[in-house]
Formats: sequence, C-alpha cells, structure tokens
Amino acid sequence: WGVSLPAAGVHRQILFTTVGWFAGYFLAKRTEYIYAKVDRELFEYIRQHPEDFKAKEKKRIGELLEDFLPVR
Repeated sequence: WGVSLPAAGVHRQILFTTVGWFAGYFLAKRTEYIYAKVDRELFEYIRQHPEDFKAKEKKRIGELLEDFLPVR
C-alpha cells in the first residue's frame, strides 16, 4: 500500500495535540482570571476593613524558635 504502519494515524495525533493545546491554554487563562478576580475582591475587602487586619508586632528569630537542648 505504500503507507508504513507507524505513519498511520499521524493526522489524528496532530489534531488531538492541537485540540489539547488549545483547551489547556484557554483553561489556564480562565483559571488565572478566576484567581485574579478573587484576589481583587479580597484586597478590596482588606482595604475597606483595615480594623480587621491590624499589623502584628515583629518578633525576633530567637523569640520564634524553642531553646535547643541536645539529647545525649
């Protein structure tokens, strides 16, 4: 027949790869849009209610870590 077996169906592989790439691209864009929308709403809420989000005092690293007691 002249068509080698590995070359059979290459058009389908190219088609499915292209469709998959486009689907993935648009799904990724939609995901980024949704996360950006949620972030925008969250930051707007934080801006409108600063009393709920007071800055905490900074601690030194020694205050955060427990004392080191070696086990012998």
